[in-house]
Amino acid sequence: MTTRERPRDTRARIQQVALDLFAEHGYEKTALREIAEKLGVTKAALYYHFKTKEDILVSIFTDSAEQIDELIEWARAQPPTVETRREVIRRYSGLMRGNRKLLQFMHENQPTLRDLPIGETMKHRMAGLFEVLTDDGQSLPDQLRGRLAVFAISFGTMVGMSDTKHSGDEVADAAVEVALDLIRE
Repeated sequence: MTTRERPRDTRARIQQVALDLFAEHGYEKTALREIAEKLGVTKAALYYHFKTKEDILVSIFTDSAEQIDELIEWARAQPPTVETRREVIRRYSGLMRGNRKLLQFMHENQPTLRDLPIGETMKHRMAGLFEVLTDDGQSLPDQLRGRLAVFAISFGTMVGMSDTKHSGDEVADAAVEVALDLIRE
């Protein structure tokens, strides 16, 4: 870290390095020492920003949750139309593309997430997305389509179709197409 690096930049750098290591080795198998080494700083310097690796993980999820909260807030301020729902899907896809490592981490560390309060936080965010993508006046199949649209984006961005010759971006684009097809009147 340079001495001129701003605290916010330092925090983001720590989060990115930690997330890379968590996704690569697993949360449980990653130590603060490894994060500090990868950053090229002492553990004491790392402690200045985060006391535990759980603190780092919570901060990563909090930042992601804030982005989803902003999307939900935006959607609630819009007319509840099909076009609003489709725009929610497009924006959610953009958020998820920017959080591929986090999605990979979530997929590969589900037992860890169940034991941490952040897992509950993300469940609430998903419920908020489901709420803005559906309404009680819709048929049950259409309500289910709204929820499946969220999962299509998450799956397409996170896991994709690694068994095909298609790039991650191609699969994510196809996931948006499928998700938009699921959103109806």
